[in-house]
Amino acid sequence: MGEATLSELLGIWVEGWASTRHYPVGDVDAFKAVQLVDKSGDWEVFAANPSDDEFARLAAFVKDSAPRLLTVLTDDHAAYRSLAEKHGLAVLAADQELMIMDFEGKDVEEPWLNDDELKLTTDLEDHSATVTVGTVDGTLAARGHVAVTQGYAVFDRIVTEPNFRRRGLGSFVMRALTAAVSEHDLEQGLLIASTDGQHLYHHLGWSDISGVLMLANPGTTKGGSLSD
Repeated sequence: MGEATLSELLGIWVEGWASTRHYPVGDVDAFKAVQLVDKSGDWEVFAANPSDDEFARLAAFVKDSAPRLLTVLTDDHAAYRSLAEKHGLAVLAADQELMIMDFEGKDVEEPWLNDDELKLTTDLEDHSATVTVGTVDGTLAARGHVAVTQGYAVFDRIVTEPNFRRRGLGSFVMRALTAAVSEHDLEQGLLIASTDGQHLYHHLGWSDISGVLMLANPGTTKGGSLSD
């Protein structure tokens, strides 16, 4: 199998991301969409560098319902900002990045939590895992999720609570999640990261693939993040 295209990687990421959140997945033309059942209840559609005609059709779909979203993977933000303005969409977020890491040669053993105040809990399902780190009295310190799809590990919602930051828990959660799905003999991982997360993932050996541009109907003022 050759190297995956950006569209193929996006499709894999969407499948894994939707799995971790239990979102229904559908199609809009040739593009994947997910139903945000825990948020608006409406659809978010995803496309990698769509053509002008494809963008126009996707924009029409989004404009049919106020809560709908369009997320475009591209490094040419200027071109798609212009298309968004032309078709009456507004930029909701533009600071995220699709990232990838090769697991070959990486440590996949379950890490040791060197803190007597904290404990690790790993919940496994057939093709996914959730990791939480908490205090002995039940206070959540950090968490994360991962789903396995088409030979990739898709990581999601890697969060360290404010009172527990700068203790290496983000890195720890990523290692614990990788170890949790290591039996699947995965070669690569995918995630979408916010600006803050990108610093951590670069440090852990992840590489940028593409910028992410989230678009919405005008009047949608709350910024969104695919990693939250």
